[in-house]
Amino acid sequence: MRAVSWMIFWVAVCVPVLAADAKRPNIVLFVTDDMGADAGCYGNPVIKTPHLDALAKDGIRLTDAFCTTASCSASRSVILTGLFNHANAHYGHAHDYHHFSAYKTVKSLPVLLTEAGYLTGRIGKLHVEPDEVFKWETNLQGPERNPVVMANNSKAFIDEKSDKPFFLYFCTGDPHRSDGSIQVDPKLPADLQPNPFGNKPTGGYPGVTEVKYDPKDVIVPPFLPDTPVCRYELAQYYQSVSRIDQGLGRLVEILKAAGKYDDTVLIFTSDHGIAFPGAKTTVYEPGMRVPMIVKLARGQETGDRGQGGKICHAMISHVDLTPTILDFAGALPKDHKLHGRSWKEAVREENPKGWDVVNASHTFHEITMYYPMRVVRTRQYKLIWNIAGPLPFPFASDLWAAPAWQDRYRQGPNTLYGKRTVNDYIHRPGFELYDLAKDPDETKNLAGETDYAELLAQMKAELKAFQQRTADPWVLKWEYE
Repeated sequence: MRAVSWMIFWVAVCVPVLAADAKRPNIVLFVTDDMGADAGCYGNPVIKTPHLDALAKDGIRLTDAFCTTASCSASRSVILTGLFNHANAHYGHAHDYHHFSAYKTVKSLPVLLTEAGYLTGRIGKLHVEPDEVFKWETNLQGPERNPVVMANNSKAFIDEKSDKPFFLYFCTGDPHRSDGSIQVDPKLPADLQPNPFGNKPTGGYPGVTEVKYDPKDVIVPPFLPDTPVCRYELAQYYQSVSRIDQGLGRLVEILKAAGKYDDTVLIFTSDHGIAFPGAKTTVYEPGMRVPMIVKLARGQETGDRGQGGKICHAMISHVDLTPTILDFAGALPKDHKLHGRSWKEAVREENPKGWDVVNASHTFHEITMYYPMRVVRTRQYKLIWNIAGPLPFPFASDLWAAPAWQDRYRQGPNTLYGKRTVNDYIHRPGFELYDLAKDPDETKNLAGETDYAELLAQMKAELKAFQQRTADPWVLKWEYE
């Protein structure tokens, strides 16, 4: 009788657990380097991204996704911990003489997934420290500038026969600016030649069909100057994005050939906006906005909305990625506090309630670039606190050298760079308040206007509450100095 009772208990309790475990999806997180929401599926009719567009048709395109800091290492630390970088201590770059790193007490996404029974692997750009915090079981090798080869080198990991689901962290080095220059127009001075963004002037990359663009065809966003050199740089950037797209296509092809595509959650995003002054290293919209597409696994259809070709207007940010992925994995820990929250259920709706505000927190890019900024952004308004506002805005080395910037900077402080003057870009007030509905390009600062005093006070209170809630050391600046 005792044996029968034990059998009933095992069938009732243990079997459902095993069945649920068997249905846990594989997860792929595809992160590009310095890419804005520039794709056909995001409304750009010029840039060719057929594979990303196909992924959007298979999944859900989030229209309002944001990074929390437009700096590579810092942003990736947020993606992989679910904590704002002012709390995980990864304030800036990990490499060279910067040597920023996360607290060793931080428990990262790959570690949590390994503990939950996932096979974890990574390939491409990591750019976070220390290794014992950001630890994967399998470290795959592959050239960061060739996503097609990266995908091919991931094949064995994807094909592995195992009872465990897998998590693959796939990070390209494109479309980041690259060292060197490329001669494209003899009419331009030698020191204003556009950056190649990883593109090779001859030969290209193995397995990649390079897609080239005519500078006259590119779309110049409002925050950039419509100048010849800027158009040439955008053409190079587009080419790099199209190379990423081919890598994504190859990765999807490998997942399908392995019979695992339908059972895989695939999330595509970028660490932050594009590598031009006005985007990268700033908390203006071009720096904060990122692409975010999620293709769900079988059985996770979005109710009566179906599975693919949907959009979701939830305002989400990178701090939400770790809890979301853990939720997909059925591994959200009860005793591990995260700053973000899962949007696994929110994407089932086009306009889910309660997803109408995001925060940003930037402190360093390079170690010489101390410029802490904190942000609260709602559907309509955005408040930026430039904590070191009296200081001139510091430049990342690649952005300072950018020909698109140098071309305008050399013409003097009153020269327009996009919709701001050079002087206004470098010298910023303590608080910037924008009505994004009326002023999407963030050119009219309302912080000093009497009609907005009440709103300013309210948003300052929300900003301070965010800092207190997330253990921001810079919260003391409200009272000190």
